[in-house]
Amino acid sequence: MKPLYPSVLAALLLPPLAATHAFATRPELPASVGAAPDPAERSVSGQVLTDSGEPLPGATVFIKGSFIGTSTDQFGKFVLNANFENGPVTLVFSYVGFDSREITLQAPELALNVGLSPSATLLNETVVSASRVEENILRAPVTIDKLSTRQIEKITTPEILSGLGQLKGLDVSSASMLFTSVSTRGFNTAKSERVIQLVDYMDTQLPSLNLSPGNLVGIPELDMESIEIIHGPASALYGSNALSGVILFNSKDPFVYEGLSVRLRGGERNLLDGQVRFAKKLTDKLAFKVNASAFRANDWIADNMEATRSSANPQGSPLGYNAVNRYGEQSYTYTPLQQLPGGTSQELYGKTVYMPGFTEQQLIREDNRTSSYRAQGALSYLLRDDLKLTVEAKYAEGTATYQNISRFRVKGLGTKQYRAELKSGKGFLRLYSTEDFTGNSYELNQLGSLIQNSPLAEGSTISYAQQFYGVYNQVYSQARKAGQSVEAALATAQTAANATQLTPTDPRFGSLREKLIADQQPGRGAQQYFSSFLHDISGQRTFRLSDVGTDLTVGAAYRQYRLGSNGLLFADRNGKRLRNYEYGGYGQLTQTLLEERLKLALAGRVDEFKNFKPAFSPRASVVYSLGQNKQHNFRASYGRAFRSPSQTEQYLYSDIRTGLLIGNVGNGFQGYNLALFNSPQLLTAAQSNPAVLQPYEYNIAPLQLEKVNTAEIGYKGALVANLYADVSYYRSRYQDFIGAQTFVGNTDGSRPTPQQLAAGYSSAYSDQSKPTRVLYAYYNSAQEVRTQGVTAGLTYYFRKAFNLTGNYSLNVLDRSNLPEGFQTYFNTPKHKYNVGANGQVGNLTYSVNYRWVQGHLQEMPFAVGTIRDYSTTDAYLGYTVPKLGSTFQAGISNAFNANNVQVFGGPQIGRLAYLGLRFDVK
Repeated sequence: MKPLYPSVLAALLLPPLAATHAFATRPELPASVGAAPDPAERSVSGQVLTDSGEPLPGATVFIKGSFIGTSTDQFGKFVLNANFENGPVTLVFSYVGFDSREITLQAPELALNVGLSPSATLLNETVVSASRVEENILRAPVTIDKLSTRQIEKITTPEILSGLGQLKGLDVSSASMLFTSVSTRGFNTAKSERVIQLVDYMDTQLPSLNLSPGNLVGIPELDMESIEIIHGPASALYGSNALSGVILFNSKDPFVYEGLSVRLRGGERNLLDGQVRFAKKLTDKLAFKVNASAFRANDWIADNMEATRSSANPQGSPLGYNAVNRYGEQSYTYTPLQQLPGGTSQELYGKTVYMPGFTEQQLIREDNRTSSYRAQGALSYLLRDDLKLTVEAKYAEGTATYQNISRFRVKGLGTKQYRAELKSGKGFLRLYSTEDFTGNSYELNQLGSLIQNSPLAEGSTISYAQQFYGVYNQVYSQARKAGQSVEAALATAQTAANATQLTPTDPRFGSLREKLIADQQPGRGAQQYFSSFLHDISGQRTFRLSDVGTDLTVGAAYRQYRLGSNGLLFADRNGKRLRNYEYGGYGQLTQTLLEERLKLALAGRVDEFKNFKPAFSPRASVVYSLGQNKQHNFRASYGRAFRSPSQTEQYLYSDIRTGLLIGNVGNGFQGYNLALFNSPQLLTAAQSNPAVLQPYEYNIAPLQLEKVNTAEIGYKGALVANLYADVSYYRSRYQDFIGAQTFVGNTDGSRPTPQQLAAGYSSAYSDQSKPTRVLYAYYNSAQEVRTQGVTAGLTYYFRKAFNLTGNYSLNVLDRSNLPEGFQTYFNTPKHKYNVGANGQVGNLTYSVNYRWVQGHLQEMPFAVGTIRDYSTTDAYLGYTVPKLGSTFQAGISNAFNANNVQVFGGPQIGRLAYLGLRFDVK
């Protein structure tokens, strides 16, 4: 019985005669015909070896033009069912670093020995992300890197993304052990907002925040077939938010990678890490896989006690100061307009006093365990040999620390994700849905501040903060009357006031902490809450327009957000979810000329949004190959990309009493700069003469898209025998970067009247019943920002036992057109480099890498400051016992415990060593 599916869909997805991967396009080599056994026997089996006779475990074997395939076991052996009823069958054999080989069989063969030779370029891998169709990595039109499953296994950092810093041009920033942000070509943040992260083309972002929490909720390394990284703008094919690049995780196909794999690791900081993967073909048409992982360790804790740039006082001041990693450092400026009980000392007028606050360790207490738990199951069915249906479900949750406008302890944060996909060599139709949840996550700044503003005892009308400022004022006045100098009196007052702060050892501190962490109401509790959905449907189809190398790829996608927070994070205060959407279509035309040495491509995408004007993202590229084996490849491209404001930037509504954090997709805002309130007398004068307020007026327009235009040139190929290079140069122009500003305005966007300003001043505009508030809103900068840079990578394959790698990255911010003091949030080192070695000696595999990053200014919403030069040395050692199907492993990251603070306000990422065992049964 033939499978039933719509004929139109079949026409869209059925593959052409020649395709890649399982759809290989390499010219056929001379056929090898095996002896024909019983006609009923359909199996093909054998062994894949190097040309020197060594087995190649993990090599892939596909029937050309289909999804039917398998991989070799630890002895290089394979078994594959093939149907010879329609004539000869062509098998495609592939392995990283070796030339692929095609062998045509006229009948089943049970003892096929296939030899693969080292690649003439060692760089003839295929990638799918650069052009959304398979192509040789040498001829990709943009800068792209790829890691194979064997390279992934050698990464020793606890979070896979943090190990990608070994690649050229890639910046990683770890805000904690398992929360890593990635960027390319500058403008790094602690939340990966401009780089799309995909697993099998499903976005890993949290729908509520439009950020990806790294691989905290991704897939286990055991199920990663490869990782591909596009450097630079990619909106022409990927749409919104591919402003700085794409990271694509490709998982293992259960038809190809069968068997049981288990990985166990244990090490420093109470590290325990376990992963398991099992895949099996139930029939020739049906296969499934299941994955699970569990990771636990003691997290890194941030402890930077430097004064923030916004602190009114320097570090060590007797008035106190605001430290980077202390939370709840309430400040109070003594003024004649706000007299304390008993009067305020006139000598304190204009001085700002800080409570000491609490350290990160004090607020987290015993809750310093970081963890990640992931489970996934997928079922694949071949409707035809060249048409595959896959359904999948994933669940993941983790605990870590995330940094943005504050530091957040994300505890039990996670996602649920579901996918259905129909795929062929011509294209795909894909639907997926993601739901996020917060668990028991909480914000450290809010937690510290709310503890300070809690009553001294239940029922008391005096808070710890009020007591602190009153004692400081009283003791200072008494000390001055006793004849102490100003400095001595300030120190005496500080000592006395500090003694009144609630200490972390006090039982009341513990009870308040638990109460506030459990409370979701902003301004009253520190717990964070959101639960949103992302629904995405996309399709793509490739057409061969001519036999002279003309191909057309077209695709379209629709995405809907359903935002929910019960009014605690978003403006969904009526109990209904906020709905947002975006959709787009794209096309790419490619043409090969001059015996396929010249490859031209033109791509473009149009996206439409609910809240913004349509965006057009073009990309034009050319690749020219020289040399007998096309081993020298020169590329040039121009592209435009954009980022749409995140859902919080659009719909945020979080009232924390001291201020209102608000999105900006309405009519914009009119208000007044906070500098106005340094001169309270102006408010009095404005009652009769409003014109005195004009110099302090502040206006922001509704948000629009961020944009970038980038041109790049590059080279990728073999310079001489066994020496390979990948070099690129780019220039970029950015417009409409999104930032945030604090000002005083009305919640409806209108400008407050002088009377409204005067009425709200005494409460510091914290009265939630009044329209005039301190607002924190997003805006687009009108300033164009220009950057340029170079990346260069070299690999020398000396022999199998010893290979050398090295890369260098240069990123330059052009300040010639920038006003003095303008914040760009570039956050990127000018210079950085990696040097490493790897190889295999018998059954022993090793790798070692040293990374150095130049210190640089980091402008983060949480804090602004300069991080020092930092470095890390990572090493891996594995010994395989094929007869046992086992590999004994040892790894270490930051082996010498060198300075490795990657985020200003983040922790020192110290040494982490482990021992492990991997077990594979095929």
